[in-house]
Amino acid sequence: MSVSMLAENLVKAGVDTEVYATTANGKDELPVIPGERVMVDSVPVTYFKRITKDHSHYSPALFKQLRSEVKSFDLVHIHAWWNLVSIFSCLIALKNKVPVLLSARGTLSPYSFQNKNIGVKWAIHHLLGKALLKKCHVHATSKREADAVSSLFKPQSMTVLPNFIKLPEERHFAPRKHSPVFKLLFFSRIEEKKGLDLLIKALPDVTIPYRLTIAGDGEPAYVASLKTLAADNGLADRIDWIGFQNENKFDLLYAHDLFVLPSYDENFGNAVIESLSVGTAVLISEDVGLEDYVNVNNLGWLCLTNPASVAWHINNIAINDIDGLTRIREFAPGIIAGDFKDEHLVKKYVDLYKELIEK
Repeated sequence: MSVSMLAENLVKAGVDTEVYATTANGKDELPVIPGERVMVDSVPVTYFKRITKDHSHYSPALFKQLRSEVKSFDLVHIHAWWNLVSIFSCLIALKNKVPVLLSARGTLSPYSFQNKNIGVKWAIHHLLGKALLKKCHVHATSKREADAVSSLFKPQSMTVLPNFIKLPEERHFAPRKHSPVFKLLFFSRIEEKKGLDLLIKALPDVTIPYRLTIAGDGEPAYVASLKTLAADNGLADRIDWIGFQNENKFDLLYAHDLFVLPSYDENFGNAVIESLSVGTAVLISEDVGLEDYVNVNNLGWLCLTNPASVAWHINNIAINDIDGLTRIREFAPGIIAGDFKDEHLVKKYVDLYKELIEK
């Protein structure tokens, strides 16, 4: 979503923008004609066939096209790392002396190195990746991500700019009905790093009447293991698993008292901004990239990545800080609308591009 919105807003701002992507759609392929340039929401996009069906996304057709066209671009902006499209595209651009801006998007952090395919990542990083990364300019979405990247290598430059976020259209939500039951919401992809296991383990120590809604999906086996964890803790009748939500997400966020995201590692956290945009306060871990923003603007609370801390904060907020919830509901939407305006953000990205090109 953030990459799409960036491209769309660059086009609106008059920046000549092209998007190259593969046909990857999870384990399946997108229903598109490979190699054909099409307009997607006013953005020219070319999808290239991939040979591999895993996260390597090897695409000879994309590399061939990029080699023939790369010198016509002033800058190449690559999103994410640890796949062959990103790494070889970076190599092609740098070899042709075209500056590269890399948005790591959570893929270059100590947590990422220590989880999944550790040996492969180590080999890629030390044999090729590190040398390429040192020649890149890096865009981080938060100070926390910038610090994490800087701990691994020294890039040409580092710039922190937030993600583009699709905010709710200006409309009046249905009045919230007072309820004696405190409504908690987990709204995210369900995967290990999101800390949903911590939230479930915390619930037995929550002393106030509550109900938890879990909105999102993930690998079936992992979701099943979390449902078993909830059942083993006697929580099955207090949790609603509602799956992936999209069109109604702002109504869902608005209808809850507190959004909880106790992630082990999060470079930004789009859903945090989405929640605050409708006035629903957040409880996030100190390992979420937006922790500085939430803390400085007093838009929620920070917890540690352990069940005791999560439970303590939920109890304390519900019992002792109802005024805080009310204040955030009143003032957060205006703060978010001001800080995350598309026009405001795209100017910062364009200024960054110009600066890197001039260098």
